[in-house]
Amino acid sequence: MLKLKQLFQTGSLIIVLFSLIGCASMGSGTVAEKRQAILTMQEQALTRLYREKPDTRSQVASSAGYAVFSNANINVIFFAAGTGYGVVNNNQTGAKTYMNMAEGGVGLGLGAKDYRIVMIFHTQAAMNYFIEHGWTAGGNADATAKAGSKGGSLDGEGYVGDVTVYSMTESGLALQATVKGTKFWKDKELN
Repeated sequence: MLKLKQLFQTGSLIIVLFSLIGCASMGSGTVAEKRQAILTMQEQALTRLYREKPDTRSQVASSAGYAVFSNANINVIFFAAGTGYGVVNNNQTGAKTYMNMAEGGVGLGLGAKDYRIVMIFHTQAAMNYFIEHGWTAGGNADATAKAGSKGGSLDGEGYVGDVTVYSMTESGLALQATVKGTKFWKDKELN
């Protein structure tokens, strides 16, 4: 009976993971509508970041470029997965590179959350490397209990070489400590 329960849980997790990976794109709509939805999400995330950390406005303005991503993450006991989308903005050329993301990890946790990531690239080389290679790895520990403006979360910032990363929770209920990898890649349809 225990093995059947474990098999069911593993099968359910695999279905959820593949469903999430399939959701990495923006869904239906024209290319212009999808781009506009990403730019609207970016504007909202930056407005919140500037309100909560006013010094970031000058960091973004003086950087080589920046990226903003929307991500949905789920953690079921020992496995974590998530998908999202966003855009990298080159401050020198004005070019925008639309990208998708997917993450997977192992650790202890339970829950789901919707969050935004803002990356500030301090060098052109760091931004170009991110656009072309897009891999990151790291650990994550957080507690989230948030719906709209009610509740709270432990959000933070990190530094990876020439990149500063800010994370802001939009909503969710999660308690997790995971080691995960994230893959970012260019969206062929939107670029």
